[in-house]
Amino acid sequence: MSEQKNKEFTEEIGDNHIATSYENPVRNDAFDMTEDEKIEKIKGHVYEIMHTLGMDMTDDSLMGTPKRVAKMYVNEIFGGLNPEKKPKASTFENNYKYGEMLVEKNITVYSTCEHHLLPIIGRAHVAYISSGRVVGLSKMNRIVNYFAKRPQVQERLTMQVVKELQKALETEDVACIIDAKHLCVNSRGINDIESSTVTSEFGGKFKDENVRKELLNYINLETKF
Repeated sequence: MSEQKNKEFTEEIGDNHIATSYENPVRNDAFDMTEDEKIEKIKGHVYEIMHTLGMDMTDDSLMGTPKRVAKMYVNEIFGGLNPEKKPKASTFENNYKYGEMLVEKNITVYSTCEHHLLPIIGRAHVAYISSGRVVGLSKMNRIVNYFAKRPQVQERLTMQVVKELQKALETEDVACIIDAKHLCVNSRGINDIESSTVTSEFGGKFKDENVRKELLNYINLETKF
């Protein structure tokens, strides 16, 4: 998209938050630079932002901030953009022949809203019904964490977790529910500190109302989907 068309598109959508795919919008050249090169470049941009805001960047308290922020972006809160950090979702034969629902609930979610670069903090509840394969419990947490560590939209994150587990487990019978607070709502704009956002993605058997109800009972959510 040309710069002019991009400007026109941005003006047209205004404050609308439009997601184009369940994949994060990452450029083809996203990994041409090394992580160290990215840190140095981001460091300069952070310095310019703070300097423009009027901060005295020679102050002892602020001198190291640009590099700290850059390292945090690359290595931590946006580390999930790097496919090399994707956790390996090793699966195993379901030797116990366990055929009921397995739920990993209250998985901590720390993500970042891609619209304002403010935190999304909440809990994810992930469930599946085995069709012959099972996955280590910690891998479910790691998958949530991997997709959360990037500029994100909660709806997309929810779908990504389900699709990744469906692929690993070779079954459609996977579900994810995320209940999270968005600091772009809590700390700016409307400043509503009480509200949270709930998203869900139900695959396979979880589309059945009774199966969904069983899942919601497990995680103690009364919400109807």
